[in-house]
Amino acid sequence: MTKPDAYLHRISVVVPVYLGETTLAALVEELELFTTRFTTPDGHQASVDEILLVNDNGPDDSSRVIRELEERVAQVRGIWLTRNFGQHAATIAGMASSGNGWIVTMDEDGQHNPADIPGMLDKALRESAHVVYAAPTNKPPHGFVRSSSSRLAKHLIASLFADKHAHPSDYQSFRLILGEVGRSVAAYSGSGVYLDIALGWVTTRVTTMPVELRAEKRAVSGYSYPSLLAHFWRMVLSSGTRGLRIVSVLGAILAFVGVFFSIYFVIQRLAGGDFPQGWTTVIIVALLSSGAILISLGIIAEYLGVAVNMAMGKPLYTIMSDPSKGPLGRRTNE
Repeated sequence: MTKPDAYLHRISVVVPVYLGETTLAALVEELELFTTRFTTPDGHQASVDEILLVNDNGPDDSSRVIRELEERVAQVRGIWLTRNFGQHAATIAGMASSGNGWIVTMDEDGQHNPADIPGMLDKALRESAHVVYAAPTNKPPHGFVRSSSSRLAKHLIASLFADKHAHPSDYQSFRLILGEVGRSVAAYSGSGVYLDIALGWVTTRVTTMPVELRAEKRAVSGYSYPSLLAHFWRMVLSSGTRGLRIVSVLGAILAFVGVFFSIYFVIQRLAGGDFPQGWTTVIIVALLSSGAILISLGIIAEYLGVAVNMAMGKPLYTIMSDPSKGPLGRRTNE
């Protein structure tokens, strides 16, 4: 039985809003059930103290709905962006505006069930995790092409660009984040950064929790295929300098092949091998020159990578309070 004076885990819910005119009211109504003190399955006390609706200037009348919800629900606060910046920028803006120990980010379209929030909080406390991603147990409620493209994109990122702590296949917009970590990311992240990559910059304590996605409650998706492609490319560009280092590795391989063939062709020529006039020289020069050029480009790319990381806001370090005195140190007695 939980003590009446048990620590209260306060949660800020961040919802980027682009096409939310028909779905926001229902989502906030579900979230209202958690605005009073509730008990998680593991016995922790929690409440949703803020519902931050970030208006990303979509083509519908979401702004009117946000204002109406602000008047009706005390926990709702509208965050007003000057123009459409995109989902990730809107989410980061909401995280920066939050003020509680935990941040939950979720979509406006009804796919994400607020009833999963207590379980995500338990998972974070059980594993001392800074980030908990929702892991869908069912197929995403999208078309075959979009779902397949998303899986392929995440696989490519994981295989070619992600570091050992990154798990792009786990990335979801439904997340629970330790408040200090989320606000640190919001403070450091530069223009065009991919939010989940930025979270990987400041923490490796990441886990997942199984959830079931619901069907979208609107007919039109907020993402077109061009915007999804831009989304993928932003993930590539903010995934670090591994892509740049591929250039250096390719150059080194070509240079090695050039040296190997140089030795081979010289031996063959001395042994009386029959090669077209000038062919040996052209091949050797081409291989060695290509290797030298790519190695040079790789070195330049490394310098550019340092500048890119600085421009994106990748921090040298981040500081947080004593974990034992923060939300992660406030578990119920077993």
